[in-house]
Amino acid sequence: MRRFRTLIALITASVIALGGCADNADDQSSRAPSADASYPVTVGGVTLDKRPERIVSLSPSSTETLFAIGAGPQVVAVDDQSNYPPEAPQTDLSGYKPNAEAIAAKDPDLVVIANNIDRIVEQLTALKIPVYLAAAPANLDGVYQQITELGALTGHRDEAADLVQRMKDEIDKLVADVPKRSKKLTYYYELDANLYSLTSTTFVGSLFALVGLENIADAADPDGSKGGYPQLSQEMLVKADPDLIFLADVKCCQQNAETVKARSGWASISAVKHNRIVELDDDIASRWGPRVVDLLRTIVDAVAKVPA
Repeated sequence: MRRFRTLIALITASVIALGGCADNADDQSSRAPSADASYPVTVGGVTLDKRPERIVSLSPSSTETLFAIGAGPQVVAVDDQSNYPPEAPQTDLSGYKPNAEAIAAKDPDLVVIANNIDRIVEQLTALKIPVYLAAAPANLDGVYQQITELGALTGHRDEAADLVQRMKDEIDKLVADVPKRSKKLTYYYELDANLYSLTSTTFVGSLFALVGLENIADAADPDGSKGGYPQLSQEMLVKADPDLIFLADVKCCQQNAETVKARSGWASISAVKHNRIVELDDDIASRWGPRVVDLLRTIVDAVAKVPA
């Protein structure tokens, strides 16, 4: 399981390093929904003549978004990692090893994916299946844009707009409530027990920056050559002495506050000495759907408990 977790981190790093895979023309910043609420509707290179009624989602983040905007009844299949919400029609389809024939067998009129692994976009396009590429965004604006675009494609523009506004309002309030400090708190974010982490250039890293936290992993990937997902050394981590530790490997790798405290050489780290080890929900911590609000709330709560 640890190897699988590390593989996911490396795949994500590769995707970001390649600019969201093969389709630079589909860059998030250049895509905008059609102004017309009726069909046909166009988002970037994807045009739908009518509302899709058989959607296949191979992205856990997009699955959560589709259900949150009311498009759940249109979703006929999701990948094996899409475990939320519980009513999502989970299958053995894979977003990491996508199979065009297996996807086509679901008779989809829209497929939503996060990565163009094995050029699955081109494979499905050759089968005349519309594909929306919802790559990992760089920041919250990218999240809002994807929600808006999915709303346009699925016929749920108003619901998508309402969701975006609710998220903005909640996030604005959370950020406003963060205690003001003369010195920034530092943190370490753990993807797996092999000490893979992420930098401030990633989407999750941008959330921590939003509340004024300083990421110790930034020093391990200063030029971005590791795609924002460097592996830290224990020596570097102990020397950096983070004020907070966030574990995103609780489910996958059975890590928790006690296992971290038991690690050799970690007792001197401030976060360990002061019991500032935060156990995250792995799924919420790795997705960029509507539940990013929950992740940010957990971060803000942890910061609020640190004496000013």
